[in-house]
Amino acid sequence: MSSQPNQSLIDGIRCLQYLVSSDRAIGCRELARLMGTNATRVNRLLMTMAAIGLTTQDEQRRYLPGPGIHALAAQAIRGSTLFSKALPLLEAHAPKDIVVAMGVLWEDQVIYIFHSQPGSHISQALAGFHMMPACQSVIGIALLAAEDDTVLAQRFSVEEMAAIAPYLQQQRERGQVVWPHEDGELSIAQPIQFGSHKAALAFAGMYDYTPEQTAARQAALITLCDLLTA
Repeated sequence: MSSQPNQSLIDGIRCLQYLVSSDRAIGCRELARLMGTNATRVNRLLMTMAAIGLTTQDEQRRYLPGPGIHALAAQAIRGSTLFSKALPLLEAHAPKDIVVAMGVLWEDQVIYIFHSQPGSHISQALAGFHMMPACQSVIGIALLAAEDDTVLAQRFSVEEMAAIAPYLQQQRERGQVVWPHEDGELSIAQPIQFGSHKAALAFAGMYDYTPEQTAARQAALITLCDLLTA
């Protein structure tokens, strides 16, 4: 038996993840560009998954998630410690007047498990936000900080590394990222650990905060993270 990873299986899972992360039908060539592979291989993978209901095609022969995705999603939620433990606590204890998000790192993207808006219902917060490049997300930076800079420099451009370097250092030194954006928004994030699963929790959508208000939100984030991981 070979101990080498099965590349076809890896490519199939990556292909499916990129497909379901898109908010629209997507063609083989575009999906291949996102994955960094060739369109013929992507087409073969998508057709194979269509045979078991995981993908389907529209009138323009672009691909969409198929009905089998619903069964896979339900099974994944049931088997996920992140969902089963964190979501009831977030529903009960997360602040309702700001954005509250929980995400995980996949490749160099942040996948949002929970993303609430002020006044939104819990059903709208469940996986209701598109994935985002990790270097553009406070959650992504909080999680990337666990990796060595020499490794990160192989995956991100010089400009991207220069932009996130102060926040990576902040996470490593303080255990939180506090990111003031140019438009006046403030976002903060802190990593959390559920057994072997790593995620990060973030507060965002906070504008023109004073240092005292920022400190109060940081303390509230620590308290919520402690509650989630107790």
